[in-house]
Amino acid sequence: MTPNLFEMQREMRNRREAAVRRGVVAILDIGTSKIACLVLQFAPNVNSEPKGSEVVTVPTMGAFRVVGVGTTRSRGVRFGEISVMEETERAIRTSVQRAQKMAGVRVDDVIVSFSGGRPRSYGLSGEISVENGEVTEQDIGHVMAACDVPPYGENRQPIHAMPVSFTLDHQPGLSDPRGQVGSKLAVDMHMLTVNDTVVQNLMHCVKRCDLELAGLSISSFASGLSSLVENEQELGAACIDLGAGSTGISVFIKKQLIYADAVRLGGDHITSDIRQGLQVEEVIAERIKTLHGGVVATGMDDREMIEVPNAMAQWDNDRRHVSRSELIGVMRPRVEEILEEVRERLEASGFDYLPSQQIVLTGGTSQIPGIDELAARILGRRVRIGKPLRVMGLPQAATGSGFASAVGLALHASHPQDECWDFEMPADRIGTRKVRRAMRWFRNNW
Repeated sequence: MTPNLFEMQREMRNRREAAVRRGVVAILDIGTSKIACLVLQFAPNVNSEPKGSEVVTVPTMGAFRVVGVGTTRSRGVRFGEISVMEETERAIRTSVQRAQKMAGVRVDDVIVSFSGGRPRSYGLSGEISVENGEVTEQDIGHVMAACDVPPYGENRQPIHAMPVSFTLDHQPGLSDPRGQVGSKLAVDMHMLTVNDTVVQNLMHCVKRCDLELAGLSISSFASGLSSLVENEQELGAACIDLGAGSTGISVFIKKQLIYADAVRLGGDHITSDIRQGLQVEEVIAERIKTLHGGVVATGMDDREMIEVPNAMAQWDNDRRHVSRSELIGVMRPRVEEILEEVRERLEASGFDYLPSQQIVLTGGTSQIPGIDELAARILGRRVRIGKPLRVMGLPQAATGSGFASAVGLALHASHPQDECWDFEMPADRIGTRKVRRAMRWFRNNW
């Protein structure tokens, strides 16, 4: 029987808060090409406040520094999903042990991000009457329970369910109405579901590694948190997380996630095209892509020759050469296919209606020279390459686009956004038929 994810999310939230209070929590980004682990040390930053003749120290939670980093080549993961349990377990253990060794501390609790599961977004809305004239936390729980939830399938689970904005007495755009006075409270929510089997495999693998799961998140959401600057998150922007096995898409407005999706194509497919096109081994194809790859040809590329090992060579000097323009000719069609798929997803999301339509590329594949120029042409928007925000203690080697998910998850751990499982859902609330129907859904499916 599938565990009740609604209650599990609450347990994970409580476990994470307890780990933050203890001072140490780990971030684990399970990708198709690499598994990255960051060990965060939370220090109660002490602020001094005078009180009479004494000075009172007030700890403020949320401040952290990275004290350990461990990365290893991902094994047993395809399209951001676990395909071989034992290999993935070994890779996770290796990454966590390296981070623990660098940090000099043991970690028991991990917050995990992943890019698979075929995420799907749903927009929900609900409305209630405020009971006592002032909006309380209980009212927030009631209005979330009043949302009509669409049937999304038995084999899927909600992984994020976030209030995007509230309306109080026809005053829209409120991010947090608690404490305000009014009579009618409405909410717009964003719910994100993923394939249930993918989540269960992930949970089982983490448990096999003798770790406690303290949170789950989609990689594209985490990448957006770390790569989009404040104005972009406020006015509307999309983060395109170009990973190895899949390409994640997240759209933000008013600093809230309003849409997420994924294309099951990524950097590994470009490498595969090079391997087949140039008839070389996969390791060599990856090296050629990294050192010489590109998607926009210039007049110089015909003269720049790349030495390619010849599998049929009979002596050491028998090597063949291809021009960089030939390599670009192999890579560009696949990159165009990925970006065209992304464009279709953005059009379906209503991205055209946002005040600002900035697009930020992250992930390891975003390092291909010229991909921002090609993306701007295909997507028809302003495009820039994004790097994660600098956080205290993060080594230089972990500041590239490939670490956007891990850094974003660390930021989310320090300042988590409200989700519906943070509030009490009324099981016996007397109200409209819509409330009872929504609560029956919560009870049966969450």
